Formats: sequence, structure tokens, C-alpha cells
Amino acid sequence: MGTHGGALIGADAAAERAEWLRTEIARHNVRYYVLDDPEIPDAEYDRLFAELQSLESDYPDLKTPDSPTQRVGAAPLSAFASVRHRLPMISLANAMSDGELVEFDRRVAAALPGTDPVLYTAEPKLDGLAMSIRYEAGLLVQAATRGDGSTGEDVTANVRTVKSVPLRLVGEDCPAVLEVRGEVYMTREGFARLNRDAAERGERVFANPRNAAAGSLRQLDPRVTATRPLRFCCYGWGELSIDPEESHYAMLQRLAGWGIPISKELQQVEGADGCRAYFDDLGRRRDALPYEIDGVVFKVDRIADQIGLGATSHHPRWAIARKFPAQEELTLVEAVEFQVGRTGAVTPVARLRPVQVGGVIVANATLHNMDEVIRKDVRAGDTVIVRRAGDVIPEVVSVLVDRRPPGAVPVEMPAQCPVCGSDVLRPPGEVVARCTGGLYCPAQRKQAIRHFASRRAMDIEGLGERLIEQLVDLGLVREPADLYRLTAEQLVGLERMGEKSAANLIDALEHSKSTSFARFIFALGIPDVGETTAQALAARFGGIAELARTREADFVRDRGVKGVGRDTATALHRFLVEHPGIEAQGDLAEWLAGLKLPGLTAARAQALAGRFEDLAALRAAELEDLYLNSTRMVEGVGPVVAAEIAGFFAQGHNREAIERLLEAGIHWPDSPAPAQTSHALPLTGKTIVITGTLGRPREEIAARLQDAGAKVTNSVSKKTDYLIAGEAAGSKLEKAQSLGVAILDEAMLNALLDRP
Repeated sequence: MGTHGGALIGADAAAERAEWLRTEIARHNVRYYVLDDPEIPDAEYDRLFAELQSLESDYPDLKTPDSPTQRVGAAPLSAFASVRHRLPMISLANAMSDGELVEFDRRVAAALPGTDPVLYTAEPKLDGLAMSIRYEAGLLVQAATRGDGSTGEDVTANVRTVKSVPLRLVGEDCPAVLEVRGEVYMTREGFARLNRDAAERGERVFANPRNAAAGSLRQLDPRVTATRPLRFCCYGWGELSIDPEESHYAMLQRLAGWGIPISKELQQVEGADGCRAYFDDLGRRRDALPYEIDGVVFKVDRIADQIGLGATSHHPRWAIARKFPAQEELTLVEAVEFQVGRTGAVTPVARLRPVQVGGVIVANATLHNMDEVIRKDVRAGDTVIVRRAGDVIPEVVSVLVDRRPPGAVPVEMPAQCPVCGSDVLRPPGEVVARCTGGLYCPAQRKQAIRHFASRRAMDIEGLGERLIEQLVDLGLVREPADLYRLTAEQLVGLERMGEKSAANLIDALEHSKSTSFARFIFALGIPDVGETTAQALAARFGGIAELARTREADFVRDRGVKGVGRDTATALHRFLVEHPGIEAQGDLAEWLAGLKLPGLTAARAQALAGRFEDLAALRAAELEDLYLNSTRMVEGVGPVVAAEIAGFFAQGHNREAIERLLEAGIHWPDSPAPAQTSHALPLTGKTIVITGTLGRPREEIAARLQDAGAKVTNSVSKKTDYLIAGEAAGSKLEKAQSLGVAILDEAMLNALLDRP
């Protein structure tokens, strides 16, 4: 009678369970080692493997020659030639706790009398693909994956493209035969770049760097592998035509001398205490490393002792991998909800069945945005892999679609804010959806009031972040207009608020009522409407009522064919001009696609054919009629900002909040008509950038420049007329000098502003 999960289990039940485990583990081996598409995290696989080991230990008769515990991995794909390893590439035993590591050290010390404390070589356990690379007479002749431990796949052509793998060893003492073993992996930066480029091309992205490295190494076309940011790190050797060094550490150093890359974290440590100290130190630095690791490997350092300790059929007795807490786990999505952030961003969140990941209980995971929800197809009821690395917010990595329950429905973005009921808007081309109730929504209340009171907006001196927190938490302020209803009596007694401070704040609030139209627009906190855009809107519209009536079409007039870019349109336009006598054969869309012009895909050809009835109409069109482009009626307001402005004012809650602000006494002088001011302002039409430290605040200088008719921007370009440069001007000054932009100091600025 043995145990299973802490409960007694009979021989028949054990046999049935062992058979199921063998089948399941073999299936996962194929997905992991052969298909490079694992469907469960490593921690789940380790549990299945450990359970089978336990059953076979309790019932030795259950152990079969084909059990996963007797070999590593699965057979290679037939697309690659097979390579028989001269020395088996067996895997390592795992220590999941300090206790197991201490027990390993105790067993080793007991088997090696007189060597206490035992000296170990320690290094990170890279999360990549195990590789054997063979050199003969110093030249790379063969590279193979680990495969099932006995037979791997010949990936020589692919490995030759990995820049960190030397094609020829260096040094005069290279052995006649050297088989190095190590890990092909991908750095975090390289992985991020690979996925970013793939996403831009509309291709499938990889789940993690390990999958990316494995998939890259097993490309049938080595030219594809050559484009991938792969690296190699050696951790050992196989066949060797010379005697190795006496020490494992020293032998790795010798390999490095021949040009083989080894870990920069390689160290020698003594006994269990040294192992624990190394493990703890690397664990603290784990998330700062440029590559992903899932543990630390400790190997008895003396080669003679390694030989004496020997190996089982599955792992060497002289090495062990101390694993970090699992960063990926399986759990269930109980619901998908939407939360509203301080800026109004509406973000999908997966509510999970609580699970321990990376040593922390995780019950929620971010889904980032609706594009991610759709791409991963996450639904309530799904079994998912959730990942947590360091202090990073837990996220859903992927869905196990084959475990999806019947009736699970796709997630949809709510049309109304789940907090305030205002419309949820996602401007065209934008990833983030937002609640449009910026002045009303409770989720955005503190952020909206903080922005409203800021120096560049209503400039309410003395109304800081902590005081806003108190006013909102106590229910004294729900929207910006409530600020102007505060009394000194309400303020006295709040934290750090005496009679004088209260009186000063009341005075500041009264003073802020007299402002400018541009400041008021900026203070409303309309997404993507900064100071410069607020200035442009104030100059374009006569008042808040007129601005509130606007729609997207009042800001942007679209022209051209949706889905067609300028480069594609230019190529087509040039072709038609250069071939005036050419005639379309058959269907216009098919004919256009058949031209094979740069960027002219079948979908774009179809869009053009849908817009123009025949080739004659297409030939008669101007270039600007062929690609999607916009005419902006207000400088700085494109399709995205136009949608944000129209969406904001479309909400009755926002219009009512603005009305209450006006009733509270906020006012500004009437703007002079453009015809009256354009000739009188000395800097009309000038674009100016401010940088460095000046004698006055930048905001004050910018306001004076704008009052003089200038456009103040943040970046230097060929269109910049002047750069106002103070101390420590930095890169903007360098760029202005390279572009020949006029550079003014503060004295020259004053002269510019004071001239008639």
C-alpha cells in the first residue's frame, strides 16, 4: 500500500495512475521538446514527474523501460537528421527547497570522506534550449539538440548562425575532439525586440524567451535563424580527446580560453551554506539579469569526485538544480472585469482562482487591453497560465483552449463606464479605451481635481495632493466646482490646515476664477489636450459653448482610401504616370495586386478598386486621393484628439460639470478676433522651443511667447524658428545647432518679447 497526494492508494489504482501519468508526461514532452509549444507551465510538469517518481518508488514493478523517468524528452522531428550522442545528455535532479539542497550536500559529503565542506561550482540555470556542439581539429563540425537524451536533431546549419558560437576555436592547445554542452537562449531585450517586430508585421508572437529560442533554433531555413537574437552559454562538455582539468571550474575557464562563452556568474562555493548564499544572492538579482533563469545549478567541482559519484539513468549524482519558486502556474479565470484608472483608462482584469506564483498568492492578473484579450482569447471559465516575475504585475500568458468549458463567451469592452455610466471611447488607432466622464467619474475624481488645480491649469496655490486626498475622502469635493463652495470653517481642522492656511486657500480659489480660455480648456483634463492644443482651440473657438458643440468632422477632414499608405500610393501613382498606355486586364483589384508594387497587397488593391470604378478614374486621381490622409482644421488636433474632444463634450455629465464651474464664477476675457490680432502679434507664425534652466519658470516664458503669437513646442525640428537655451541645455541645443536653428539666450529672448 503506497501513498498518492498524502492518501493511501492500492496497487491497482497505482498502476492505473502511473499509466495515465506516463501517457500525459510523454504528450507534454512532445509539445515541449519537439513542437516547442508547451501547454502547461514547468511547475505543473514537475509535479506530474515527481508524482510518477513517487509511485515508481513505492511500487518498483511499475517502473518500465519506456517510463519518462528513465529518459529525457521525446523523439526529434523527422525534418531534421538524427544525431546519436556519444555520451548521453541526461538531465539534472531538482531541489525545490533548502531542505532538499542540504540533503543533497549531506549525501555528497557522506560519499566523499574527508571533503567536508564540499567545493561546488555554481552558475545560473538558463531558460533556453540544451545544445551539444562538436569541434574537430578546432573547427565546428556538428551541433545537435538534446532530443531524448540519446538522440537529438542535427541543427548545425542553424547553430553556425549564432554569433556567440565560435566557428573555429582559438589557441594552440585545442583538443582534436571537443564536444561542448550548453544552452542556446535569448536575452530579455532581444526577445522584446523580436516580439515587437513580429507584432508590427502582424505575425504570431512568442510566449517567452525559451519558446523563442527553441523555435528559432529549429527553423528549417537557417536564414531565418540568422535573424534571431540568439546566444550560447557553455556549462559543460561531453566527448573530449584530452584529459580534463582536475576542477570543473578550471575546465570551464579553459573552455573560455578556447573562445567558448561561459557564464559571467560562475563561482566556486563551499558546502550547503555557500550554495544557499549564492542562491539567495542570485535570487535577489534575478529580475535585473539580462536573461531569464529558473534556478541555480550546483556541481561537485572536483572531476575525480564526479566520476566517483557516478549517475543514475536519469541524472548525475554530483549535480543538482535548485529551482526558484515557479513564476508560471495554472489556474482558472473566474471572471473578466473592467477597472477604471485615475486617468480614465478602462482596463480588463482577470479575476482568478487564487494560486501561488513566485512565492505570492495571485488572485488577479492584468489583461492589458482589449487587443490582448482578443489575441489571447481569454474567457471566463478558461484554464490559463499566469505569470509573475519579481514585482511585475501578474499577467495571463496563454489559454489552454482544449480545457475551455462549453458555453464560454468572448469578452467584450463595455459601452459604458462600469463606475459612472459615461460612454467608453477608443479612438481609431489607439490601444487604450477610456471613460469619457472625466469631470464626473468617481474613479477619476482625485486625478481630475489634481489636474484642474495644477499650476499650468487653474493655478490654485496651496491645493496640494494630500489636501485633495482629504477633501475627496471626506466627501467635501466630488467635482472641480465643489472647490469653489468650500468655506474656511470646513478647511480649518484638516491635517496641516490652520486658520491662516485655510484663508490663503480661499483667497487662491477666488483668484483662480479669473483665468484665460486656454487655461480653462487645459484644466478640463480632456485626454491628449495639452497646453499647446488648448491654445489652438481657444484661438479657433469663440467660447466654451461653441467648443462643446463640435464633432470629430469639425476638426479633421479625411481624404483618400482607408488602409492604403503614402508609400504604396506613391509607388502606384508613379507606375501609372510612367505607363500611360497600360490597360487593366480583367478584375481591377486582381490586376492591381498582380502588379506586385511595393506594399500593394491584395487587401489594398481591393480597397482601391472599391473606391475607383475603373482604371481611368484611378489614373485621373491625384496622389492625395489614393492614400488615407487628413486635413486638420485646428493645428495639433488629428483624428485621435478630435475623437477625445468630441467624446468628452458628448457626455451630459461633463457639460453639466462645466456649467457649474461657470456658475461658480470662473471667467476669462473675450478673445479678440483672429483678424484683429494676426497682424499685431510680433511672433505670429513662429515656432519656439525652450530648454535648459532660465531665470524665470518655463511656464511663464511660454505664456509670454504664446501671448505674442508664437507656437511653443517640446521638440526641435526643421520647422523650429528659435531655441531659447538656458544653462544645461543638453541634446536639444545640439540638435538645434545641427539643423541651423537660431539660438537665443535670455537677454535675446527679452529683447524679442519687448520689441514692438
